[in-house]
Amino acid sequence: MARPRGWAFPPDLQPRAEDYGFDLDAALESMVLVRAEIPEDAFTASFLGTERAGNGVVIREDGLVLTIGYLVTEATTLWLTSNQGAVIAGHVVAYDHPSGFALLQPLGNIGLPALERGSSASCDAGDEVLVAGHGGRAHSLKASVVAKREFAGYWDYVLDEAIYTAPAHPQWGGTALIGRDGRLIGIGSLLVQEAIEGNTVQGNMYVPIDLLEPILEDMVRIGRADRPPRPWLGMYSGEAGGRLVVAGITDGGPADQAGVAVGDVLLEVAGQRVDGLADLFRKVWRVGPAGTVVPLTIERDGVRSQVRVESADRQSRFKKPHLH
Repeated sequence: MARPRGWAFPPDLQPRAEDYGFDLDAALESMVLVRAEIPEDAFTASFLGTERAGNGVVIREDGLVLTIGYLVTEATTLWLTSNQGAVIAGHVVAYDHPSGFALLQPLGNIGLPALERGSSASCDAGDEVLVAGHGGRAHSLKASVVAKREFAGYWDYVLDEAIYTAPAHPQWGGTALIGRDGRLIGIGSLLVQEAIEGNTVQGNMYVPIDLLEPILEDMVRIGRADRPPRPWLGMYSGEAGGRLVVAGITDGGPADQAGVAVGDVLLEVAGQRVDGLADLFRKVWRVGPAGTVVPLTIERDGVRSQVRVESADRQSRFKKPHLH
């Protein structure tokens, strides 16, 4: 393998071939560096940036690459780099917001092996795993699963059972979580704080690979999962003092047009009390698909009121990927 340049994990954190019952270096060869350029006027440019970089993993013999979606959302230019330094242009095939996954297709023969997919159900808290990044062993990390539990993000994102690992990989986006059998079980999404034996340590959150299997062929065939888009309200909420509070509003978005304001307390969706961020999103999604009117009960300055928000499809605001 070519020696990766720049930073490297300390030797005691790097994986060793003799510790695994599979071909470690072959598995690591499936990793690519993903670099994306996004137009300045793109919907996501203001909060995700116009130049993004992370990792991806080849999952099929035709070179199809799986990564985390925020790296490539609205990308107009995409480059994939192998561990050997070969660079090839790529194309965003699909992005699925509910899972967070994105698929990329190299525009040519990338010549890398595919990493076999396993099942995230096969790992449990306490299991040893491998976090693989582009750059071979020096950029890969021995880690442990510290928890499997629900995750809710303010951007209308819920995972029923995310995988949490430690220690943290500093370039976590799109890293591959590999089980003891050498198969892919998750894709890196976030840097998180985890409580372990009374201490707070940094770790990573992984999206379970099991979420890909039901939607993979649809994503390749039509560029998305074949299901109605979820209703998007254009508001970002958080929990404060045991209450759900609107922390941000998309200018001109559905909630903005309905008169929802930053600081409003969210009490009910369609007449049902909300209990936490995940519950809020699930109740909104149950009202109907994108375009459905979502009734909200809010509290502002101690006064309760009802607003009706005409939801939209979030991805309708995204710039569409295209081939050059």
